[in-house]
Amino acid sequence: MASLKLGDLARIGIPIGGKPANLVLPEELEPPTPAAPPPAPKVPAPKEKKGAAASAAVSSPSGAGGSSGGGGGASSSKAPAEKKKFGFLQEIVDADLAKGGRTADRVGKKGDVIRTRFPPEPNGYLHIGHAKSIIVNFGLAKAYDGRCHLRFDDTNPTTEETEYVDSIKEDVRWLGFDWGEHLYFASDYFDQLYEWAEYLIKEGKAYVDSQPPEEMKKNRGSVSVPGVDSRFRTRSIEENLKLFREMRDGKYKEGEHILRMKGDMKSSNMNMRDMPIYRIMHKSHHRTGDKWCIYPLYDFAHGQEDSIEGITHSICTLEFDAHRELYDWFVANLPIEKPPKQFEMSRLNVTTFLTSKRKLLKLVKSKVVDGWDDPRMSTLCGMRRRGVTPQALQNFILKLGVTKQIAVTDVAVLEDCIREDLDPVVPRRMVVINPLKVTIEDYDAGKTEEVDAANHPSNPDMGSRKIKFSNVIYIEQEDFREDAPDSFFRLKPGGEVKLRYSYIIKCKEVVKDSAGKVIELKCTHDPSSRDSMPTDRKVKGVIHWVSEKYAYTATVRLYDALLKPEADAANLAAVAAAEAGEGGPAEGTPEEEEETEVTDDFLKQVNPQSLVEMKNAKFEESLGASKPFDRFQFERNGLFVVDKYSPAGGPLIFNRIIGLRESGLKKEENVASAARSRKDEQAKQAAEKEAKKKLNPKDMFRSQTDLYSKFDDDGVPTHSADGEPLPKSRVKKLKQEWDKQKKIYEP
Repeated sequence: MASLKLGDLARIGIPIGGKPANLVLPEELEPPTPAAPPPAPKVPAPKEKKGAAASAAVSSPSGAGGSSGGGGGASSSKAPAEKKKFGFLQEIVDADLAKGGRTADRVGKKGDVIRTRFPPEPNGYLHIGHAKSIIVNFGLAKAYDGRCHLRFDDTNPTTEETEYVDSIKEDVRWLGFDWGEHLYFASDYFDQLYEWAEYLIKEGKAYVDSQPPEEMKKNRGSVSVPGVDSRFRTRSIEENLKLFREMRDGKYKEGEHILRMKGDMKSSNMNMRDMPIYRIMHKSHHRTGDKWCIYPLYDFAHGQEDSIEGITHSICTLEFDAHRELYDWFVANLPIEKPPKQFEMSRLNVTTFLTSKRKLLKLVKSKVVDGWDDPRMSTLCGMRRRGVTPQALQNFILKLGVTKQIAVTDVAVLEDCIREDLDPVVPRRMVVINPLKVTIEDYDAGKTEEVDAANHPSNPDMGSRKIKFSNVIYIEQEDFREDAPDSFFRLKPGGEVKLRYSYIIKCKEVVKDSAGKVIELKCTHDPSSRDSMPTDRKVKGVIHWVSEKYAYTATVRLYDALLKPEADAANLAAVAAAEAGEGGPAEGTPEEEEETEVTDDFLKQVNPQSLVEMKNAKFEESLGASKPFDRFQFERNGLFVVDKYSPAGGPLIFNRIIGLRESGLKKEENVASAARSRKDEQAKQAAEKEAKKKLNPKDMFRSQTDLYSKFDDDGVPTHSADGEPLPKSRVKKLKQEWDKQKKIYEP
């Protein structure tokens, strides 16, 4: 059991100080000891695809994309200590390659010491969670002079498209990896998988089940209720073979029959209760066309694909931990000489990032976003369009490390990695996003002068540029306050401020429209202050500006989290619960992707401020010549990139990649606001604590009819809202909550 209630995730705050908040399972505090492989029949493995062994390659890409070819390093049976980027996985590989280890015979195979694989299903675009799998699988292979395969698990023709295949290839290359000649598809192995399904039938270890789906689901039982054998489980081998071949030949409708392995319907592991192997699907496949009308299910195909390709280390995420027993069962009961081995690591869960393909698809189809590559999406193509570099993403994932701890990482950690990657290399420019007109009345209206501006404050090698100054300029509206506190060092009535690279100006008059909105400031300037600060007084504020006469007008898009904060917290709690083996299937897994379609209610969780367009932003003149994916730091505003879909003839669109770290008054105001929020939260918690004292524990769950339908005599839930018995682990946790409430109850 987890040492912290996953349901409390939204209340504890995720996380503090930019550090991940870990939910640790006690049994996972130490890395696992590699287990011996299960016994297998000594039958030669299928012949593997031939071709030059291309090892995984990692590049240091920049710009909008980049890839590197696969090249092998020096042959080694152990990764150097200073390169232990992949945590406990490297300890496992080291043990496997050591003398007497599971894969010790591979030491010295240049470019092929170990084999890993990245196996996406081509049913959507890759998201940030997939980036971790790509970086770990390709990176681990490179660390040991091995190779990583790119394999498409295309076993479900209803959701898979060539469009997704092409996008996945592009994303892997963008991250800096190359699979060389080792590109594979599950559909390459359909003939072999079918033969192995017949093999299991002939061995008496698989049968055709003809129960209706509802009956099959009921007889499967639950975590707390043993399953019941199907009435078709005792069919003869001959009848099973006949039915299975007729399924293959298209004689039956979808759902009429299904092929299942013969496991144990009373097993405590639900995955061992006669899991389906093959289903009828009268759908055309994106590669095999109409050759097949039966298709293998993921749990059967996955391990066998690893076997065919000779994968030595099959790395999955934690929600597949309970599937490992089934994975081992298949490879142990099929004629495989060297069975592969599955290992699990934690998923990448980041606040504000949505990783359910179903929900991402819903956003696309509902036109809430403008496509899979909308910069608000957690997809890799969305991050690329937003201006995030592959190197920043690699740095982020390797900074977090590879563990078996369930973790939720604050998006601030990713933002810091993006800043650290871009800050040293992007040129600075002045852009006024929300302009306020300023007329400098004592500056000659017909005069224009040029001032020098550094392209980077700490890198003189990046040179400088000329900026034109005239008597009418724009400043940010937030850089002026009519009723300003003493700590406000920007422009205010009667106050002075230094214009970046130019003069000190003083506000003399405030012009407003009929509604009372400030529309213009009239100022004077200090002619002696262009290249220096005055010695007779202190002028603390420095602000950026753009000349009205020479400004380039374009659109700036400001992005925020796609989901509302409360929806994001609930989403992350559900993901973490599923990863720990509680609740429903984890987002992004094959089980989750086959669940009911996402309803329109989900769209209510979208943050209406996730995109704000500023269509009247004023830019330095030179920015009009920018190209898609050019990146800049707009001084005092943030890091920006030219959108890939900017019109060829302009005006351009600039996407904010990330804001700058807050400082000065704005930071103080946010701290004060946060302090008020904490006080409000503390008061709220105190009120809730008092209210709890009056709550009878027998009544605490009975009102939650959206979650529970039956209760014991003490009021502890025993059945879910749909009438299914709750797992014993869930009932135990609810009883613990009941006991806590009983102790504080004051009748």
